[in-house]
Amino acid sequence: MMSSPLKKAYYAAILYAGIIGFSFLFVKLALAVSHPIDMLAHRFTLSFGLAALLVFLSNNRPQFKLKDLIKLLPLAIFYPSMFFAFQTYGLFYISSSEAGIIQATIPILTMVLAAYFLKEHSTLLQISCIVLSVSGVVYIFVMKGAQMEIGDFKGSLFILLSAVSSAAYNVMARTLSRKYRAMDITVMMMGIGFLVFNGMSVIRHVSEGTLSHYFDPLADPIFIVSIIYLGVMSSLVTSFLTNYALSHMEASQMGVFVNFSTLVTIAAGVIFLDEKLSYFYFVGAFLIIGGVVGTQALSYRKSRFSQGI
Repeated sequence: MMSSPLKKAYYAAILYAGIIGFSFLFVKLALAVSHPIDMLAHRFTLSFGLAALLVFLSNNRPQFKLKDLIKLLPLAIFYPSMFFAFQTYGLFYISSSEAGIIQATIPILTMVLAAYFLKEHSTLLQISCIVLSVSGVVYIFVMKGAQMEIGDFKGSLFILLSAVSSAAYNVMARTLSRKYRAMDITVMMMGIGFLVFNGMSVIRHVSEGTLSHYFDPLADPIFIVSIIYLGVMSSLVTSFLTNYALSHMEASQMGVFVNFSTLVTIAAGVIFLDEKLSYFYFVGAFLIIGGVVGTQALSYRKSRFSQGI
């Protein structure tokens, strides 16, 4: 049977994928009334505030030394700073469905980086399943046949850079999550996001002479709901879930779960944002799910074989 920690890691990864899938919807809603940087600033103010409160109420508070902060800083730069910045600007130009499709390249990017830096070599069958999953994403993108305008290109590029940032984070967190507690890493990441995005927002407002408008988006109820979801669920909770899952599974395995979030993103875009869903989405979804299930089944089989079970 699957070990209890590994089973919990799989549950954490699935929950992470679902939350991330819906986050694209709430980003689009928030961007309708706010500048991307302001949205990120408010998002991580809430995330860090809640994380700091949890730490304050905890009996086992993190005790970081300078060397620990230096080790974790590159991790926090990739996620949340670069990941969410590129993702938010990408969603400013393209639909949530398109963004979710492009971001499903994370498993391939993670697998490549993990193989090079962590020596996590996948079997030929595992690689085939990952390729099958990503081929579903590519199929949807090709069949969509959208004409690439300047805005589309910029948005797609930003989302791709976001995917690269996530893959780099997955690989780095795989090593660091074994040395530090998931909650400690999460607090550090939320703190960096709070400082980076609030700093960028203040600089932008001061340069434009609009500092008094910093809190204007908070007057919109939809923005409030979006920020609560993004700040609590999509930033704080997902960071904890990711750090926990990566402490028990390979980075390449974690990356595959992103493809589940793609399906959630497409469904949310169609239902709530009236984005069109054609037959080829179902074909692509079949390939995506088949690849995810195949990869995880083979990984579990590989793990049992290595343990002599």
